[in-house]
Amino acid sequence: MSAKHLLVAGVLIGVAQIAGHAQRGNSNSGVLGVWRVSEITFMGPNERTVTKPQPGIVIFTPHYYSRNLVTSDAPRPELPPPDKRTDKQVADAFLPFTANAGTYEIRGNELTTKRIAAKVPAEMRAGNVLTFTFRLEGRDTLWLTSKTDENGPLASPTVVKLTRLE
Repeated sequence: MSAKHLLVAGVLIGVAQIAGHAQRGNSNSGVLGVWRVSEITFMGPNERTVTKPQPGIVIFTPHYYSRNLVTSDAPRPELPPPDKRTDKQVADAFLPFTANAGTYEIRGNELTTKRIAAKVPAEMRAGNVLTFTFRLEGRDTLWLTSKTDENGPLASPTVVKLTRLE
């Protein structure tokens, strides 16, 4: 077989593998991208939905994720210069903010994150995971519902509606 034939055969095998993978469906292909938080529902005894949430962004690459979102209804207060801040001012600015990044895995409609870096140090301990159920609505809407953490089922899950940015 000539080099030309080998090259053509290699290309055809590669295309067939890609087509087969696409037909089987890449389990995370729908979530890949950059997403903006467009709605948050806090479940539990004081259930409420925030339809105009503060800024938030979630990024999924093929193997890693990053979540950064403000969890308050109102903008966070600006901080005075470091030498003039009080503990309360720092708490007011940083408590309503979630930030973590790491790896994730999808099985069926569940997405499990393993945090590598997080605002809260305890979230980075070995074995600390957070599992969500997810649902895609078309190509541009992703719903994430917190389900369990390393301690088991969450008593008051949070439902986040995300809108695709890219």
